[in-house]
Amino acid sequence: MLHEIGPHLTGLEQLKAMLDTDRRAGLGETLDIRLVEAEDGRVVCEATPDVHLYNPLGTVHGGFTATMLDFACGYAVLSKMVPGQSFSTLEIKVAYHRAMTKETGLVRAEGKIITFGRRAAYSEARLTDLEGKLYASATSSLIVLPS
Repeated sequence: MLHEIGPHLTGLEQLKAMLDTDRRAGLGETLDIRLVEAEDGRVVCEATPDVHLYNPLGTVHGGFTATMLDFACGYAVLSKMVPGQSFSTLEIKVAYHRAMTKETGLVRAEGKIITFGRRAAYSEARLTDLEGKLYASATSSLIVLPS
């Protein structure tokens, strides 16, 4: 069955179609970040860091961490969009709590809506390992673009 994704669907419908087909944004493909859960106002993305994501210090580059959190914050906001509506990130603030390495294993970025208004949305995300250990967190401000 073909799952068409586009602006004629609600954001949650688009996310569900992505889940059903394992479709990812280009950067999600490059970094192997997968959407694994999507509901109204909440999403979860997963990835497994490895040495190809390392910085010169021998740990996972902060850009990978920030990207996972940005996906989670943005997708949480997307889950609230009506057909034709879109958004753009205005700001994301990332706090790094501990370094990741390939030994960290699978990590999960859970994004949630804080508030969602006519013109702005605010979301937050937490990046944890499977035991719940916190590696990074973020808050994000996003502009809601009318349909």
